[in-house]
Amino acid sequence: MGSSSSKAARRLPKEKPSWAGTRTPSEQGSAQETRHSMPSRPLAFERRTDAVEADAKDPQFMSKLSRLGPVQVDHHMRPVRPADYIQNMYRSRIQSEVEASPSHSTRNRLLAASLSELLESRKTVKSQAELQALAERYGIDVTKLTELARFINTPSIDESTIVKGVNQDGEETLTMTAQWVDPKLEK
Repeated sequence: MGSSSSKAARRLPKEKPSWAGTRTPSEQGSAQETRHSMPSRPLAFERRTDAVEADAKDPQFMSKLSRLGPVQVDHHMRPVRPADYIQNMYRSRIQSEVEASPSHSTRNRLLAASLSELLESRKTVKSQAELQALAERYGIDVTKLTELARFINTPSIDESTIVKGVNQDGEETLTMTAQWVDPKLEK
């Protein structure tokens, strides 16, 4: 920290120290030594020679292979045809799209978006007759809807728990608590 005038100037030596280079042999001599220590055989061949064939043999591997014997093939297996798999996949997709379409809706089955809309609309229902009409509009039995609504609901905000704040970056934040809302039906 501080300005450069407060730091001591770093000075490098102008001469080589006496010990420099004493641990490593000279470059010229080391290259000749490594050439003499390496074998004179070539590292690669253009075609397979007897030396290459002998190097490629692995006697332990061959003995283990011969112990295993020939491969037993089960000819009673049914062949797998990728085309059949793809056709089945397309059939199941078409079937699910047909079941999900509004024109051919199956009773008591909804898409996730429709279920969310139904549960949100259910919160504003005032009477049993309105609940019956809402269930009919979505193609679901009232008993199934009430059974489902015991365990699943859409989030609602408790207005009394909203807290506004500002974080360190100056961005406004909102914090609130979710609550479970059931319709208040008149009997």
